[in-house]
Amino acid sequence: MVPPQVTLPTAPPRRNEESYIENILRLNRGQPGTFHFSFEHGERQTTTKTVRGVVEQAGRDHVILREARTDHRFLFPMIYFDYAEFDEEINYFDSAPR
Repeated sequence: MVPPQVTLPTAPPRRNEESYIENILRLNRGQPGTFHFSFEHGERQTTTKTVRGVVEQAGRDHVILREARTDHRFLFPMIYFDYAEFDEEINYFDSAPR
């Protein structure tokens, strides 16, 4: 006699924390903030750019921002990203111990 097969429930796979900047920006899509960038080759000798708006998309090497005041969209390479300030609490990965 062959015993019946038993399927045991399994826990969902744990998502490893990947706290790269682009992942944190993705977690905060649509949240208002101020985003700071600096360049070696700016227009009219300007080497910085600040955008007040929201993250629409973020990839490994880029971020797409929508400026709140003008609805203008920017595509910035992440190499120029300095930092971001958010108006609300920053969404971040679950910090519960593993």
